[in-house]
Amino acid sequence: MAGNSPSPHRDGARTPLRIPRRTARRGAAGLAALAVAGSLTACQISLGDDDRAVSGTPTPEGPAAAGPAGPTSAGDPYVPGDGNGGYDVKHYALKLAITPGGAKELDGTATITATATARLARFNLDLTGLDVASVTVDGAPARQQRGGSELEVTPAKPLPKGASFQAVVRYSGTPRPVSDPILGKYGWVRTPDGVFVACQPSGAHTWFPSNDHPSDKATFDFEITVPQGLTAIANGEPDTAPSGTPGGGAPTSGPGDGGTPPGDAPTAGPQDPTITPVAAHRFLETTSRWRVKEPMATYLATVDVGRFGVRTGRTAGGVPVITALDPNLPGVSLDAFHKLNAEITDEWSKRFGPYPFSSTGGLIDNAGVGFALEAQTRPVYGAFGLEPTIVAHELAHQWFGDSVSLKRWQDIWLNEGFATYAEWMWDEKSGGQSVQEHFDELYRDPENRELWDVPTGRPGRAQLFGRSVYDRGGMTLHALRKRVGDGPFFKILQAWTKEKRHSGATTPEFIATANRVSGKNLDAFFDAWLFQRGRPSP
Repeated sequence: MAGNSPSPHRDGARTPLRIPRRTARRGAAGLAALAVAGSLTACQISLGDDDRAVSGTPTPEGPAAAGPAGPTSAGDPYVPGDGNGGYDVKHYALKLAITPGGAKELDGTATITATATARLARFNLDLTGLDVASVTVDGAPARQQRGGSELEVTPAKPLPKGASFQAVVRYSGTPRPVSDPILGKYGWVRTPDGVFVACQPSGAHTWFPSNDHPSDKATFDFEITVPQGLTAIANGEPDTAPSGTPGGGAPTSGPGDGGTPPGDAPTAGPQDPTITPVAAHRFLETTSRWRVKEPMATYLATVDVGRFGVRTGRTAGGVPVITALDPNLPGVSLDAFHKLNAEITDEWSKRFGPYPFSSTGGLIDNAGVGFALEAQTRPVYGAFGLEPTIVAHELAHQWFGDSVSLKRWQDIWLNEGFATYAEWMWDEKSGGQSVQEHFDELYRDPENRELWDVPTGRPGRAQLFGRSVYDRGGMTLHALRKRVGDGPFFKILQAWTKEKRHSGATTPEFIATANRVSGKNLDAFFDAWLFQRGRPSP
């Protein structure tokens, strides 16, 4: 992810997604658009402040079961309370009716398919601030109760260890953005014509019940109904199965319905993803369906609603591309954005290994936020405009962060340091500063406390998205490249993305991969760059 530079008075803490400093200087005109992008109508809340009683919720008779329960947290101190234990989610099917600006902006049904990893008399889901109408487990009504950001579910009978089960939660309300004193505002953000959704690290459970921690990835299906005239775009690809089949339908777009404006038609080939009008109902709504075929962390899920121009096609290397842009943003070319997505995807495929997903692309919305997020297959960008190095950063995350995901947030440099280094490589390829110049510029400042006083491999929650994670993380990779040479360096990266494809990883596992592939013992090198304070030898 990328976003604004930190405020000096906050000692390096900042909003969760930042534009790198150099990019921010070049993009001043784009950032100025944030001030006039339109007022947000969504309110702000803090995580864990909601313990509302749910009126009219059907509740089975009898007390909650007293038997074994799964842990109510993943135990990650960087995101206290997030995630749960006792089960492994395999699939989320989200049926969502979204009415931006309505009395209730969201009416949803989440069907969660999971496997019990222990015997469970009850289990928890993460959910904040929404009303729950009912919960069933394997078709039988389940008891449910709320506390903070937890939805505790007691099935009609305990789930044996190893059992596959299906929980269905019907819920509604208006999701609120997360307002975190350290990480800033993110999540479900209103735009002038719809909704922009970017959830790192803890915003997913503000709009759907989930096991909201990246250590539990799952596949997704989205069925999204929106008012006619608006388009819904999510992760993955349009599901164009015939009507009446599971996941049948296609996402909404096209002339006259908020999609591609007249004269700006998509360029899809016969096998390319298509964005076409579907299912116009008598109540002036349209429904679209999207499918995510590869496992995805919950914070990477997105549903963006508004009026978009859309391009579809393929990269030169054959990867399907879906690109969307709010046409109200001045000075941003859909054609240029689409072309850039394709070029960068192919370039990173050469350097990092085969592209790990079934489509690529991106979406720029008229959202009054100063950040971008690497939503899986479809990074989302706020109204600051088109910055090529930020696109390079977010697309690099498809390998580093999305396919190879975190098991714990402490290792966030495995996402952000790698994406920052990719950003520098794209700048060099595009005729800007070289990678070495980026490194030298940062290294020349020995008094930079943000870099040298914060260990990159354990930054602490307050510096989860600090400069040490981004810049010193990128510097660590360049120092590694100089230590082992270009050939072994890129072999390390490609071995990492191949061996950890669609799974979770930790810093010690990366160090082990680097040692093995390079044939060197790099433990002392990584200790100095990742875990010690002070400026390491270059």
